[in-house]
Amino acid sequence: MANAEDNLFKNVISHAKEYGFIFPSSEIYDGLSAVYDYGQNGAELKNNIKEYWWKFMTLLHDNIVGIDAAIFMHPTTWKASGHVDAFNDPMIDNKDSKKRYRADQLIEGVIEKLEEKIEKEVEKAAKRFENFDRTMFVTTNARVVEYQKKIDEINGRLKTAMANNDMVAMKQLVDDLEIADPISGTKNWTDVRQFNLMFSTEMGSVADDANKIYLRPETAQGIFVNFLNVQKTGRMKIPFGIAQIGKAFRNEIVARQFIFRMREFEQMEMQFFVKPGEEMKWYEFWKDKRLKWHKALGLGNDNYRYHDHLNLAHYANAACDIQFNFPMGFRELEGIHSRTDFDLKSHEKYSGKKLQYFDSEDNQNYIPFVVETSVGLDRMFLSVLASSYKEEKLEDGSERVVLKIPAPLAPNKVAILPLMKKDGLPEKAHEIMNLLKFDFRCFYEEKDAIGKRYRRQDAIGTPYCITIDHQTLQDNTVTIRNRDTMKQERVAIHEVKAIISESVSMAELLKKI
Repeated sequence: MANAEDNLFKNVISHAKEYGFIFPSSEIYDGLSAVYDYGQNGAELKNNIKEYWWKFMTLLHDNIVGIDAAIFMHPTTWKASGHVDAFNDPMIDNKDSKKRYRADQLIEGVIEKLEEKIEKEVEKAAKRFENFDRTMFVTTNARVVEYQKKIDEINGRLKTAMANNDMVAMKQLVDDLEIADPISGTKNWTDVRQFNLMFSTEMGSVADDANKIYLRPETAQGIFVNFLNVQKTGRMKIPFGIAQIGKAFRNEIVARQFIFRMREFEQMEMQFFVKPGEEMKWYEFWKDKRLKWHKALGLGNDNYRYHDHLNLAHYANAACDIQFNFPMGFRELEGIHSRTDFDLKSHEKYSGKKLQYFDSEDNQNYIPFVVETSVGLDRMFLSVLASSYKEEKLEDGSERVVLKIPAPLAPNKVAILPLMKKDGLPEKAHEIMNLLKFDFRCFYEEKDAIGKRYRRQDAIGTPYCITIDHQTLQDNTVTIRNRDTMKQERVAIHEVKAIISESVSMAELLKKI
């Protein structure tokens, strides 16, 4: 990560704590690694993101409904899904630093460095040649061709080792690439071993294997086991979807990059059930729809890109990520997967219950195929927070830090600020707040100079500030200030609601998709 990007990320993390968005969990006890609490402003922003996703899925699509499945599930669920036998990461320890890493991520780090070298060569060439042809350059430049050849070789060996569950080959690749521990700088590695990522616990009063259950590592299985319940009670016809927002838990050894990778996280997933043979049509449909949903927020179209999976999961016949340009570079934000009929077929096998759909139009029973859209709520939160964080120099030479959060997602929509704490101004301010609080989340503050209060609201991301002064008492007008432009205008109190509504409306945001 470049120094500027590194500093930006550190500033975002510091800002998130200082202004009540995210706190380290159990901080008074020195915290818990890779676990975070959402503060008062973070909880509101998070809930607004949930609302944006939920309404998109369940209001804009009349064939999608939502459920809320339990975190605890029958342990055979995870046997059927493959998590008991296959939900493992290849782990390797450095004998000197005593730190543990995912071997595949160490290897992918080498690939990323080679890709960065290619990009630097491309950038240099683009500056030298006016009519630069990237494709021609990449396929003909000797140095770039050599880098790409090395990438293809590493990818091939990694893919084969992962597919065959060959930990010896994985260790050999680490050795051949001469990967050093970033902490100790040594190459003194243990063998690669598989490590299951599921948290386990016991249900009941006696701790034994018979009572062993798991904290769910994903929310999708709660949808699959309820497929028939929802289909029958909702009288749903193929194609239809089931949406869910919920917590999931993974014992990530390499949890890192703030809330990007955590042990306790939240997912927003939708499983779309389709007729076999039509899955690729719907896969392309949801790729397009989900990208439009992200771009409607206005965080910058260039911050998004597709990344197709070369190494497919055992249950998929197509998969891609929507990547976002986080402060640490492009990383996965949302996954779109064509999961075939693997999940329902597997649950049918393990449960002994028929999980089939009767298609009255074709007069046949079949197990539907599934197209999944899965976005990490915490990663979505980070994408909004990081891209909204701005350090601005103003015309008068002063500076401000502002969160230009999309207005419909902002924790507070309007701040009510009496100019002084006397002369009836607080009473008038509360009167105005009582008019608005049923439509918008309002924040009331009367401490400090008005300029300082404006800066605090900028830092929280509040789209509008309303200042009540002595003129308000005379003519029922207030000053309304826009967060992004800092423009102030005098308006009648009865006009305030309409001005705010136009900008912060979730409905208007959804109409952009």
